Amino acid sequence: MELRCGGVGSQAVRRRMDGDSRDGGGGCKDAGSEDYENLPTSASLSTHMTAGAMAGILEHSVMYPVDSVKTRMQSLNPDPKAQYTSIYGALKKIVRTEGFWRPLRGLNVMMMGAGPAHAMYFACYENMKRTLNAVFHHQGNSHLANGIAGSMATLLHDAVMNPAEVVKQRMQMYNSPHRSALSCIRTVWRTEGLGAFYRSYTTQLTMNIPFQSIHFITYEFLQEQVNPHRGYNPWSHIISGGLAGALAAAATTPLDVCKTLLNTQENMALSLANISGRLSGMANAFRMVYQLNGLPGYFKGIQARIVYQMPSTAISWSVYEFFKYFLTKHKLENRTPY
Repeated sequence: MELRCGGVGSQAVRRRMDGDSRDGGGGCKDAGSEDYENLPTSASLSTHMTAGAMAGILEHSVMYPVDSVKTRMQSLNPDPKAQYTSIYGALKKIVRTEGFWRPLRGLNVMMMGAGPAHAMYFACYENMKRTLNAVFHHQGNSHLANGIAGSMATLLHDAVMNPAEVVKQRMQMYNSPHRSALSCIRTVWRTEGLGAFYRSYTTQLTMNIPFQSIHFITYEFLQEQVNPHRGYNPWSHIISGGLAGALAAAATTPLDVCKTLLNTQENMALSLANISGRLSGMANAFRMVYQLNGLPGYFKGIQARIVYQMPSTAISWSVYEFFKYFLTKHKLENRTPY
């Protein structure tokens, strides 16, 4: 994917997608250092959405087995047969006792949600980032703008992903009665109503808004350090994405534990806490976690969460940046809309 000097592509790379007019350096560069963000400002909404959808689907597909382990390790009162000390040990035990495909149960519903959710997520982020940077920091990059843009993108992302998260996590739990996503949806709808799919929505937002703010601010900051010309550099996207995801994951683990509790409505934990009916609300979830496990309860599964999130965000950013670069370059060369 090498660009020729003097061609349409090499002329276009001198214009920043986010409106920043800093000089990215002269001369002809190979694809690894091409300033893909200097591809034209006309990079369309559909380009961001397509790249985002691909990133979301691949990210969640590749990391889904680890996500299954994370869900189980966050259980407040796990079955003795579902107590794990490490991610590898958990995966090995699940495969041995429950079958080879068990760690992948619920993957289909997650892929169906991840595509449209990440399409809206990245498209909203890119457009809001560009708009807010123009307001807060007329040239260059504003971390405040990046954080606000990430928060606003989260509102759209979670509106789509929350029902998928509910179904996915219920299917991931040990001894889950749900054998398919459709049967889980029907059962939850029949027994708990439509509201069950959004019971943890406010919790999800409470977790994901700070998560995504930390994530995007850290990613953009690291890109300034390791990739100052903002060229298409796969390793810089992988490193920046992975470190940003790890930091954000560690900081928001307590919120993720509460979200998992609200999504799964863990029966044994509810019984121990003498709660009849359904648990709802972030404050109630926080109290219950502390009641059952004390302060350490807020950090259950933190290792699995970091191990899951670090490669997830690395995959997501590297795939997204590749497809955004590829689609925009292809548009320039072929003059076809995306």
